[in-house]
Amino acid sequence: MGSQSVGHGPLVGHSTFSRNPPEMTKRGYDEQYIKFGFTSLHDRGEIKGQCVLCQKVLGNQSLRPSKLKLHLEKIHPHHQHKDVDFFKRMEENVKRQRLDQSGTLFQQNKRLTEASYAVSLLIAQQKKPHTVGETLIKPCALKMARILLGEEAEKKFNKISLSNNTVQRRIADLSSDIKEQVIAEIKDAAFRLFSIQLDESTDVSSCLLAFVRYMKGDSIKEEFLFCRSLENTKAVDVMEKVTEFFDHEELNWHNLCGVCTDGAPAMPGAKSGFQALVRNLSPGIISVHCLIHRQALASKILTSHLQDVLEQVIKIVNYMKSSALNSRLFKQLCTEMDSEHKNLLYYTKVLWLSKGNVVARVLELREEMQSFLQMQEKHKLEASFHEMLWVFRLAYLVDIFDQLNRLNLKLQGKGTTIIQFIDTLSAFIQKLENWKRKAEEGNFTMFESLSEVTINEPLDPGVAKDVVTHLSCLREEFLHYFPEIGREGLALMRNPFLVKVSDVQDDLQDELIEFQNDSGCRDVFEASSFSEFWPKMMGSYPKIAMECLWKLLPFATTYLCESGFSTLVQLKTKARNRLECEADLRCALSTTDPRIWKLVQKIQENISQ
Repeated sequence: MGSQSVGHGPLVGHSTFSRNPPEMTKRGYDEQYIKFGFTSLHDRGEIKGQCVLCQKVLGNQSLRPSKLKLHLEKIHPHHQHKDVDFFKRMEENVKRQRLDQSGTLFQQNKRLTEASYAVSLLIAQQKKPHTVGETLIKPCALKMARILLGEEAEKKFNKISLSNNTVQRRIADLSSDIKEQVIAEIKDAAFRLFSIQLDESTDVSSCLLAFVRYMKGDSIKEEFLFCRSLENTKAVDVMEKVTEFFDHEELNWHNLCGVCTDGAPAMPGAKSGFQALVRNLSPGIISVHCLIHRQALASKILTSHLQDVLEQVIKIVNYMKSSALNSRLFKQLCTEMDSEHKNLLYYTKVLWLSKGNVVARVLELREEMQSFLQMQEKHKLEASFHEMLWVFRLAYLVDIFDQLNRLNLKLQGKGTTIIQFIDTLSAFIQKLENWKRKAEEGNFTMFESLSEVTINEPLDPGVAKDVVTHLSCLREEFLHYFPEIGREGLALMRNPFLVKVSDVQDDLQDELIEFQNDSGCRDVFEASSFSEFWPKMMGSYPKIAMECLWKLLPFATTYLCESGFSTLVQLKTKARNRLECEADLRCALSTTDPRIWKLVQKIQENISQ
């Protein structure tokens, strides 16, 4: 028995059991196939058969007389007895249609491709997975077409290619076209000036976002520039990615007039930070640390008593939201007490508006929270709501955080200029000075919540002192973080008709004299915003326009990058964590319309069967 071996698998080296299926033989076209009504069609190196009657395309493996004859008999039974000359005439018509852009086949394929691009663009703009085209959009379109328009319309809709791979290719083409237009516009911009804003994030994946601002015609345009993955977030790594993009797109560093970054350690360093590295290549750039980030840093200052109140609020909220049971019980209690809101909000340090929203909700629901803590026998936490000094300070925090949140919202947005920000911040600092003066006089009417809780209870002098001290510290912090306030560097851009000729550079003085005596310019200035006026002056007064645009173009915040990261979070979910998302991001964030007509011309659509 030892000499025998029993096995049920294939013998090693036996030719009958091949692990790989044999490759299918590619078939050729025979001129005799025209008698069945079929001509040849070359598609991506493969020969296929095309019916000259219905123009349907059959695959290479269908190039056999039996299948071609079957098609003729089943689909075109009335033409099966036609002679060869008839089919040759039809063949000539088909070939002309392929070459003639007015032909039926060409126009049909053109419209199908255009529809595919248009739907793919919408998928990207709505931040949806690429598979939604074939799993949802196309089935819906087919059902609607069948119900409303009939079977013929359904067949036409079915020819639109919306597969996952097709949508991905379409979005890549659309993104490339948008980038091509943006780069061309930057290179053709007035004085070829442009500025960028950059920000890096590690929330979803380590990546770098960049946006660009430049002149297009008589207006300023903001556009998405690029998204790059980062292995490290050091300044040299960021610089490498930006340099790589600039070199590939042939952008000149000397035309870069401004760089705006956040407050990350790698960005604003004076010697080794990213802005310092850029300054080595473009010494005249204006480096800006995002004003919104600076506002958030300046707003952190609190007196010790106010800080204690904030920490206690966070502690109470964290306890009450620490379990699903607590949340449900508190929601039920709020419903029974007919409260407007029924949930507390978590404090999140990285969210700019979080503190203000949290303390406002706590003050609003303080009676409900007090009752809940009493039922839970958390007397230590409940005791805070019985202390009027604690409630007074909480009310003040609600008011001042509300003002800081309003300021933050004013600093957000697109198309803003440094002048608008300086004006907004200057106004807020003057408000702080006015509030401090009134508080020292015992007048707290500007703080609504504090005024409400002190209707039946006089304000404690200690709390009043805390308010005055905090307003004073807040003013000092804002002046520290915003040294631009009060400087005269923007006077020429702000109102050139009030600037003394002797206060500007020598090479600008003669042009400024002509400018100030141009009544037409004065009329346009009074009717236009800064971003509208100065681009219009490039032709008539290029030196002054150049000087002002150099200061007007730089971004003042990284708001576009922050909103871009929000879009990135929607795109790069756990199910799509390997997605190369630059193309989708560009289609979703760009304001430039892709030239779909141009892309359609480059493609000969292969209609999926």
